[in-house]
Amino acid sequence: MADKIQLEVVTPERRVLAEPVDMVTVPGLSGELGILPGHTPLISQLKTGVLSYVQDGKSFQLHVSGGFLEVRDDNVSVLADVAERPEEIDAAQARQSRERLEKQLSNWSGSEEDLAVAQAELERSTVRLQLASTRA
Repeated sequence: MADKIQLEVVTPERRVLAEPVDMVTVPGLSGELGILPGHTPLISQLKTGVLSYVQDGKSFQLHVSGGFLEVRDDNVSVLADVAERPEEIDAAQARQSRERLEKQLSNWSGSEEDLAVAQAELERSTVRLQLASTRA
């Protein structure tokens, strides 16, 4: 059994990360998934949240939203709609977005589909703000 797994995080725009790591935790649709070397092959849908990984005893985090995860042969491929490192997140912008969406949702009068989109955006803004504040 290998002692590292290869983690790759990709969005439609760029490769965010490609590193050997000790372990990965991802926000799966059914809950958090912890992945260690030798993990059983798996495909899962991602939800908005924090992907964390340990590399040489240090913990790192990324904001991920939407997409899929595949685990196979000690390779973890995350194909995310959005992935950001904490230093790439503008906390002020995330805070403004969250406040705007909270106001919008407090007196909602749109369709069910638009409500689901707004709630997903609020969740993304909240996670982005939490992650940005942990590095401050």
